[in-house]
Amino acid sequence: MAGARWRRPAPMVAADAPAHPPATVRLAKFLAHAGVASRRSAETLIAAGRVSVGGQIVTDPARDVGPDSGVTVDGKALAGPEPRVLYMLNKPPGVVSTVRDTHGRTTVLELVPADGLRLYPVGRLDVDTSGLILLTNDGELANRLIHPRFQVPKTYRAKLGGGSVSRDALEALRSGVQLEDGITAPAQARRVSAHEIELTIREGRNRQVRRMCKAVGHPVLALERTRFGPLALAGLELGACRRLGEAEAERLRALACGPAGGAL
Repeated sequence: MAGARWRRPAPMVAADAPAHPPATVRLAKFLAHAGVASRRSAETLIAAGRVSVGGQIVTDPARDVGPDSGVTVDGKALAGPEPRVLYMLNKPPGVVSTVRDTHGRTTVLELVPADGLRLYPVGRLDVDTSGLILLTNDGELANRLIHPRFQVPKTYRAKLGGGSVSRDALEALRSGVQLEDGITAPAQARRVSAHEIELTIREGRNRQVRRMCKAVGHPVLALERTRFGPLALAGLELGACRRLGEAEAERLRALACGPAGGAL
């Protein structure tokens, strides 16, 4: 886990790799690819009468539209799908995983070069947790990556209190732990040292790793996410970010298009 003091780094930007969608797509998908919202949230916007096509309110999310269809949301015109981008950030402790913060704390968006794109975090890390978090303007992909039915694995390193980590504690984590919101799915757990473990989960409940470890008698003292699906944090300094290459992005999309769902 990172122990050095974090200083705001100069952002790192990779080459552009825009997607090339078909000439026309369904309206909900068009909004998602434009970075407005996930496809499901876009359907809600459409049903609420907030979306117009060619000056007329449209409530059918399956309506075919293209870049020249004159799509607007709340009166604001959309030029068409933005290039879909993904950033990996090594979030420092104390930085919040939100678009904005009412208490004036640094947000993850402030550490990533948006270049005019509407980025938002894929899920959250709590303010005290460091490590790998993704940011994107691809609403459909973000929704799939955090949805429990797609079971995207996320790996953490945790420094624990409560004495030396026992075999019984590890077995409990592997089998499932009873929490106030239900028993957890089986996890992968291995002991790194007497007071540190590596834990891989495929759920995304609020503060889940911290609650699981506390439930087996080992409160978390420090927590870092080291992997998200096929992506590893290794080599990325605390507070630094980089834009994912197209091959990395495609691996994530393939993971989110597994047996539970179709193509993005």
